[in-house]
Amino acid sequence: MTIRGYQKLLYILPFDHRGSFETRLFGWKGALDAEQTAQIAAAKELIYEGFQAALSGGVPIAKAAILVDEQFGAAILHDAAAKGYTFACPAEKSGQEEFDIEYGEEFAQHIEAIHPTFCKVLVRYNPEGDAELNRTQAARLKRLSDYLQTANRSLFMFELLVPAEKAQLEKVKGDTKAYDRDIRPALMARTIQELQNAGVEPDIWKIEGLDRREDCEKIVETVKAGGRSTVNCIILGRGADDEQVLMWLKTAAKVPGYIGFAVGRTDFWQPLVDWRDKKISREAAVDEMARRYREFVDAFESAQASAT
Repeated sequence: MTIRGYQKLLYILPFDHRGSFETRLFGWKGALDAEQTAQIAAAKELIYEGFQAALSGGVPIAKAAILVDEQFGAAILHDAAAKGYTFACPAEKSGQEEFDIEYGEEFAQHIEAIHPTFCKVLVRYNPEGDAELNRTQAARLKRLSDYLQTANRSLFMFELLVPAEKAQLEKVKGDTKAYDRDIRPALMARTIQELQNAGVEPDIWKIEGLDRREDCEKIVETVKAGGRSTVNCIILGRGADDEQVLMWLKTAAKVPGYIGFAVGRTDFWQPLVDWRDKKISREAAVDEMARRYREFVDAFESAQASAT
């Protein structure tokens, strides 16, 4: 086991969404034509402009990062590399409940061609769910983990989602907020341990928001167990509203081992929709995305400073 980890502050603007851009943003289904692909790429360029505007507005480049996909954001990835930005690229197939590696047997060539700072996966895994599915996913994840460690190129970022099983929701009478608060935290820790035991070794864990400090502390303890002292966590936004995201960020920021966040849709979705509908100008959309991103940076840093 080789542990690299990541210990610098990391504020990610993720816009690697693929299926949701096709269906929710533009309302398209089925295979895309060249014009539709270009429209999604143009929408992502707008978000990238918002990120760069935030850098110009004072967000430190050393702490800032983007997460964007190769399918619609290849030009952005190459530009980010040329400008020396920290950037991540997803390695999972989009829109699937079961994790599988994008590009199949050619995945390594794609990673090496882009050489992102982080190779990111999004995985849905519940330790009380389908055992065979969990084993299959873990085996695929170990293959990617082994490759990244052996190649010693991109770092490994793991976005963990723990969707509720029917029986788990029944315990809280279908209350998803109660599940998130009272059941999910322990399931997350179990999942992390299972994946570690299966040989999956992320450098950074991208964690769903947690309401309580003690739950944040337990997750940090788990990801750092067994000599993984340089492995850390960032908190993700889940597309929640500003108030909820700010609460999660402020809770996590006060816990050593949380080094930042990845907040995407809460940053860009409404300005992007308003721009699509011609309710606001391109410049206004860019400014609003930059403002929101800076707001989350400031909130995280202020909370972290108050804890020291």
